Amino acid sequence: MTKRSDGGVAPCPYLRTGHDPGFGVWRLESLTDREREVLLLLGTGLGNRELARRLGIAERTVKAHIANIVGKTGQETRTQAAIVSALAHDVLCSDDSCTRHLAGGSGRRRPTAA
Repeated sequence: MTKRSDGGVAPCPYLRTGHDPGFGVWRLESLTDREREVLLLLGTGLGNRELARRLGIAERTVKAHIANIVGKTGQETRTQAAIVSALAHDVLCSDDSCTRHLAGGSGRRRPTAA
C-alpha cells in the first residue's frame, strides 16, 4: 500500500483530470431533436447497430449523430457522451411514465414502493 502525501484524502478525480462530464449537460440545448434522441438511447449502452435498428436509420447515420453529439457537448469520446446522457436523463427524457426521473428534479416523481 502506498502512502499519500496529502494526509490520506484523495483529490477529486474531476480535479485531477480537468474533465467534468457534467459540463456537457449544460450544452444540450445545441442538440437537434434527433441528436437528443440518439443521446438518450446512447446512455442505455446500446451499440451503433442496435441504435440504428431502434431508430430506423443507417448505422452510418448513427455514427454521424454521435460524432455531432460528442462535439456539441464538448466531450472527447462516445463513452463520455453516454455519461452525459445518464447525468442528464431528466432533461432528455420527456416520458412522464419513466421511472428513471429523479424525485423532485423536474417535477416528476418515481413511484414509491407500497
